[in-house]
Amino acid sequence: MAHGSCFDNKVINNMVDFEKPGAAFAPAPAPATPPQHLKFHASGSEYFRIWIVNLLLSIVTLGIYSAWAKVRRNQYFYSSTELAGSSFEYHGNPIAILKGRIVAAVVVGAYALAGKVSPLLAVVMFLVMAAVVPWFIWRSLQFQLHNSAWRGIRFRFDGQLRDAYINCLLRPLLNIVTFGLATPYIYQRLKAWQFNESRFGQARFATRASVGSFYKLFGAFLLVSIVAFVVFMVLFAAQAASTFAGRNEAEAIAQGFGPGMFIGIALFYLLILSMAPLLIALIQNLVWNNASLDQHEFRSEVRTGRMLFIIVTNILGVIFTLGLFLPFAQVRMMRYRIESLMIIPAGSLDEFVASTSADVNAAGEGVSDFMDFDFSL
Repeated sequence: MAHGSCFDNKVINNMVDFEKPGAAFAPAPAPATPPQHLKFHASGSEYFRIWIVNLLLSIVTLGIYSAWAKVRRNQYFYSSTELAGSSFEYHGNPIAILKGRIVAAVVVGAYALAGKVSPLLAVVMFLVMAAVVPWFIWRSLQFQLHNSAWRGIRFRFDGQLRDAYINCLLRPLLNIVTFGLATPYIYQRLKAWQFNESRFGQARFATRASVGSFYKLFGAFLLVSIVAFVVFMVLFAAQAASTFAGRNEAEAIAQGFGPGMFIGIALFYLLILSMAPLLIALIQNLVWNNASLDQHEFRSEVRTGRMLFIIVTNILGVIFTLGLFLPFAQVRMMRYRIESLMIIPAGSLDEFVASTSADVNAAGEGVSDFMDFDFSL
């Protein structure tokens, strides 16, 4: 009886549960919002027309038009960058950019002139330049983000001037006493300040990339660079030894300065020129793979081999076309870096945009008059 009673109770309970509204046919949870890749629609031929006109007008106007050229270039690239069906917008004021460039030119010109007048005055002007550079960078970050927008919502930089001096002046001094070993730490703190103080509407950016991860990246990059340099020098020395073997001095010199040596030197400079862009791309992966915008995450999938191929072919293209390939090279590089980036939404982006736009206030409206100093971090 006990067993029968238990069985009857289970049957009754199951029947009761079945009769509960929606118990047997509960709706499945809503599928997660899929990752949204950034898309880049610019073309080299379109940008070439913009680039060549900007270049010619800047030359004719002795550089004055360069501020308008920057606005035109940025508007083209921003409008060509798409996320979730919407393009980015650039609202920079060329007059503000021109003011910034005039101020920067006056400071640099005063420093150059001081060096010809007096060594002591040159030292004083150098200290003045060092003192104002953090302010330049701080203003530039405010200008750049305030004049960038997506779906009508502007970005913003809330970093304080005090932190600009810490990150852009005081911390870099550590490299003097550490012989450059503090570079990964300095760069990590700089990127953390840049990201953690950036906003989209009222939503906050952040990055979790640690100091240790920067040391690992810089260390691995340095090790690979040293190995590549040593291998190149060994091959170059072996080639030189085979060239000079069994020849008198005149023949060896004539043979040594042949095509082989020039190719070797060209490859060496190609290696050097490729290092900085490759490191920047690797830092993109590190920073963005640890970045977030409120609850939304990011992912960057830049591949070292592909990036190195683009860098090398871009350099060769610019050299062999006497610079005319430059706009095509810029578009190729931007396309790969932008389209390697995606956002992993924690929910609907439409709802996120609606919620963050509802909280936007008038803070930062005065930033539209800030000067831009063309600093990139």
